[in-house]
Order: sequence, then structure tokens, then C-alpha cells
Amino acid sequence: MKFTAEQIAGILNGEVIGNPMAEVYKLSKIEEGTEGSLTFLANKKYINFIYDTQATITIVNNDFVAEHALTTTLIKVEDSYKSFSTLLEYYNQVKLMKSGIEQPSVISEKVVYGDGLYLGSFCYIGKNVIIGKNVKIYPNTFIGDNCIIGDDCIFFAGVRVYSETEIGNNCTFHSGCIIGSDGFGFAPLEDGTFSKIPQIGNVIIENFVEVGANTTIDRATLGSTIIRKGVKLDNHIQIAHNVEIDENTVIASQTGIAGSTKIGKNCMIGGQVGIAGHLIIGNGVKIQAQSGIAKNVTDNEVVQGTPSFNYADFSKSYVHFKNLPKIVKEIEILKNKQTKK
Repeated sequence: MKFTAEQIAGILNGEVIGNPMAEVYKLSKIEEGTEGSLTFLANKKYINFIYDTQATITIVNNDFVAEHALTTTLIKVEDSYKSFSTLLEYYNQVKLMKSGIEQPSVISEKVVYGDGLYLGSFCYIGKNVIIGKNVKIYPNTFIGDNCIIGDDCIFFAGVRVYSETEIGNNCTFHSGCIIGSDGFGFAPLEDGTFSKIPQIGNVIIENFVEVGANTTIDRATLGSTIIRKGVKLDNHIQIAHNVEIDENTVIASQTGIAGSTKIGKNCMIGGQVGIAGHLIIGNGVKIQAQSGIAKNVTDNEVVQGTPSFNYADFSKSYVHFKNLPKIVKEIEILKNKQTKK
């Protein structure tokens, strides 16, 4: 897809300095610019690159004044960094602006879907599914029976959504994520084997949630596993049955949350955190990477370690831990002196 400098300036409300018909079809860093690419200059540390860049178009601030000859066409804007971000968002929207139903694909009985649906090849939509407007479902995606999906959602290739799942508006699911698989419920028997406990609940995901690649959210044993509005989940996260995550909490990669734990609003949870089951994590909590959470955490606490404790105390303790051999040696010297007396 190609854009001219004139078209880009129109989107950004900018001014073209150079060839208004110059065309670009890709993006680049300013120091790596090649013919046909669009770049930007925001940081003055990179200003020398603008005189050598081979990028066809460069977005710059209004106050930029060239001190040497340029080969790149300029688009002057009020804030080049913000404008470039706006352009990236626009480009992404255009790239994802697909519609129509590709074949082969399966749409089962009594499926209802809104305008602007894109259904890629080899997708399967189960019975009684309701899909809102402008939903994009990329190839090899499975949507189980009786699911409800809101408007403007995106399901990238290979997503699996099990039956009875409810999804709000403006949600994004990246490739390989699985929503609504069975919770890990087994009852031990006298002979040492395990009997599977049926998982008959569902998953509810509210508006503006994003779920990363290969993340799994298990269905509830009874009731619902709930992901509230604005939650952002990284790749490779495990969320067990009956977990509830409140609004605008963000969780980094490889975190595991055991069953029935409730996490509050506006929390920030680092990578490789393990959270035990049936806990309550308060609002505004920050959990440092690789921490192990074995007890409740109150509002606005910052914790670290395994088992975790207050971050400030952890930092102080770690200083002593690093010096432990030296401290032990000093204690031995003091003991020897005491013994000689």
C-alpha cells in the first residue's frame, strides 16, 4: 500500500517541503532509511542522519531548519513524534481493514453477525454465536457454541474461544491464545488416581481488553472467570478458573495466577510472577518480576521476592544477603575474640 507526501500531510495536518507526489510504502528508522520509506526526526541527537538518510519522506517539527542539502521530502508538523505515532495507528487500522467471508470456512446454525465482518479461511463459528459489528476474525480461528462477541474486536490467526464465552467491545486477541479452556480441577481418589471435576462455568471479558499470544484464560468451575474493562495481558500468561482481574490491570509475560484469586484495579504485575489461589490482591498493587505471592496483598503495596514481602524491606535485606559471607566471617572473629577473653 502506497501513500504520497500530500496524502500523509493531509492526515497529519502538516506542510510538505519538497515533492508532494513522493511515494512511500514502508517505515524505517532515520539512520536506516531506504528509498520508498517514511521516517521521522524527533530527537536532536539524530539530526545529522537527516542529511544522509535515503528515506523518501521524513516527518519533522515545524521549527526544523535544514543546514545542508536534503534528498528527503519533509513533512513539517507541530510534534513529529506524536504525528508519527498517529500515522502508525492509522496505518495499522488500514492494514486491518478487511471484510468479507473467505472460503473454506464454517458458519453454523443460528449465527448472527453485524456489518463489516471479516472471516478468514479455515475459521469455524459454532452454533448460536452472536458477533457484533466490524469484527475481524483471522484464519484458523475457532469460536465455540453460544459465544457472544461485541463490536470492533480482532481475533488474530489461530485463536481458540471455547463455548459460552462472553466478550465485550474493542477487544484484541493475539495468535494462539485460548479463552475458556477447562480449569485445572481434579479430585484425588483413595487409590492415588484423580477424578476430573467438570468445569461448567464460562469466561467473561469486558471492553477494551487485550490478550497476548499463547495466553490462556480458563473457564470457571461454576460461575465465571472475569477479566474487567481495560485489562492488558502479555504473552504466555496462565489465568486459572474463577480468577477475577479488575479494571486497567496490566500483567507481563509468563505470570501464572491460580484459581479463585481476585486481583484489584490498576495493578502492575511483572513477568514470571506466581500467584497462589484464593488470594485477594488489592487495588494499585505493584508486584516485581519473579515474585511468588502466597498471601493477600493490601492496596497500593509494592512487593518483591519469594515468598514476597515489602519492596523496600526486600531491597535492604538483599544488601545484607549479598554481604552474608562477610558478615558471618566478622561474627566468627568476634566470637573468637570473646572466647580468648
